[in-house]
Amino acid sequence: MADRTELSLVPLGAGDLIDRAVRFYRKYFWTFVLIASPPVIVGTLVSVGWTITGRQIFSPGTDKNSFESTFYILFLWFGSVVIWLSETIATLVVMGGASRNFVRHLLFGEAITFRETYRNTWGRLGGLVAASTMITIIVGAVGMAIFYFGAIITVVVVGLVYWVFSPIPIVFVLLAIILGGGVLVGIMWLFFLAASRLAYVPQVMLVEGQGVFSALARSASLAGGSVKRLAALFIFTTVAAYSALALLYVPLAWYARANGVQLMTFNADLIPAWYEIAYNVIWQISFILMSPVWMVGLCLLYVDERVRSEGYDIELMAARRLGEIPAVPTTYLNPLQPALSTVMPSSDAGSGPDRSSITTLGLG
Repeated sequence: MADRTELSLVPLGAGDLIDRAVRFYRKYFWTFVLIASPPVIVGTLVSVGWTITGRQIFSPGTDKNSFESTFYILFLWFGSVVIWLSETIATLVVMGGASRNFVRHLLFGEAITFRETYRNTWGRLGGLVAASTMITIIVGAVGMAIFYFGAIITVVVVGLVYWVFSPIPIVFVLLAIILGGGVLVGIMWLFFLAASRLAYVPQVMLVEGQGVFSALARSASLAGGSVKRLAALFIFTTVAAYSALALLYVPLAWYARANGVQLMTFNADLIPAWYEIAYNVIWQISFILMSPVWMVGLCLLYVDERVRSEGYDIELMAARRLGEIPAVPTTYLNPLQPALSTVMPSSDAGSGPDRSSITTLGLG
């Protein structure tokens, strides 16, 4: 049985969220690494194959005056984007399966396992893939729009500051840094405001048994107070990921330089295949190591939002101590979401489970 202190759920601040996510990650390190590995391993193999195929097709660098090297770089860039998007979608899919395993761990003390996570994922694979693809496309499109909007605002603001304060360079530089930083914070807030509305879709589908579109609406209704904590989790995970990358990339760069490899060049023929493959593998290893933190953090955020808005901690404790409660009449419309649904919709595009077959705690 799990430690009963794990069920002592209280509203989490940003620091508490990161601390608890890291503690869960440390406790189940190898399990989380194993869960996160399959999509990334497949992506790594495809990435290595894509790199080798690109070198065979384009023969970069054989003619310094041709466009071979340019096409080769574009080929690699396109492949990297597609592979990264596919890995992101696959990770969101697995995250849905892990979220149900995570709540069952809180509820019944069940172990968090690779087998259970992927069994849950397989049970809702079609809906999870559809939802994860929609999330990736929407968040990517919104992120690009916000980025370009922020870039335009930054250029306009800095231009106006330069026009007014160009005779006083020190004032211009200080104001440009302050206002540029303010615009950066603003566009990040807008991005996370939009992204937070879709953050809980996989969790809602697997824990509450909702369909794709009803899960989108449910996620948006839950995400009211999670913008700051979602941003803090993203910043922490990003910094940790790049720290891990630095620990692995620096020795690789030293070894490459010791063997005469020119790293700061656009001539692809000067960069050997072994270095490009090692570079890709290191990135994938870092993704395997850090994606579980994001996975656990979003599961904790989902539970925390339900604790704040629905008294979810009380439901979890009642479900754990009292077990199944009598089913309500079929004509009764239950206003509460289940603690853990045992009903999965027959169609992932549907609006959600039949409430008549779910008790108050979803244990019927």
